Amino acid sequence: MRTRPRASDLLALRRLVESTGVFYREEIEIAIELLEERLRHGAKSGYEFIFAESAGQLLGYCVWGAVPLTKGSYDLYWIAVAPEAQGLGIGRRLMELAERAVAKLGGGRLYIETSSRDDYVRTRRFYRAAGYSRAARLQDFYARGDHKVVFSKVIPRVRRRANT
Repeated sequence: MRTRPRASDLLALRRLVESTGVFYREEIEIAIELLEERLRHGAKSGYEFIFAESAGQLLGYCVWGAVPLTKGSYDLYWIAVAPEAQGLGIGRRLMELAERAVAKLGGGRLYIETSSRDDYVRTRRFYRAAGYSRAARLQDFYARGDHKVVFSKVIPRVRRRANT
């Protein structure tokens, strides 16, 4: 696992998100744009990345960041795992690392937006298994019959141990 994006991640990330078979072309372009923004502006971009690799191969990633104009609200913008690596705990580990980072920042609430399409049944199940609950469902948000489903989870602040 690593948190520093590299220019070489652009092609690997495109391959990864395309390989899942669930994202529209426009969505794939947005995933790439977020990485380009991070590479161009660093931490000032507001996007934090975590990459899961094995033998130089990108197996999964997530990107998260603080929601502008809020105190303690964060979005998990993307999380994806290559089809051949799904079911190995990579997605759960990426989620845990993002949650831990939010906790170190003082905690708050982590939000995840997804689609109601049948392609996302496993995704929604994954979020529920990770302790997220449905916070909202916006009817026909993406398209007619394709609703936005928002999940959220309270991330407690990391408590520092008192020196004795």
